Amino acid sequence: MEKRIINDIEVHSGSGNVFADLGLPDADKLKIKSGLVIEITRAVRKLGLTQEEAGKRMGIPQPKVSAMMHGDFTNLSERKLMECLSRLGYDIEIKARPTRESVGYITFAVA
Repeated sequence: MEKRIINDIEVHSGSGNVFADLGLPDADKLKIKSGLVIEITRAVRKLGLTQEEAGKRMGIPQPKVSAMMHGDFTNLSERKLMECLSRLGYDIEIKARPTRESVGYITFAVA
């Protein structure tokens, strides 16, 4: 991470993954899950669904919808979050391709 001084304050550039910057375990997984949750929240709002309606549509109980929309998504797998997003009218596409590096990376993008 690059660091510099701005107005006498030491500032570090982020890596693009706040979870990794905070030193959290499974940072890549958390980044993907948080991206899915953000998109689920957008879809629920765009569709004008209540949490109860969203839960029925996604196949999860309302309390889990509430927890998810308030940032607690630890009890939901990446697979379940993708299924929820699909049930809200999104296509999910996973691409795998060889990398030039010794270890590849995982990214989440919304079109």
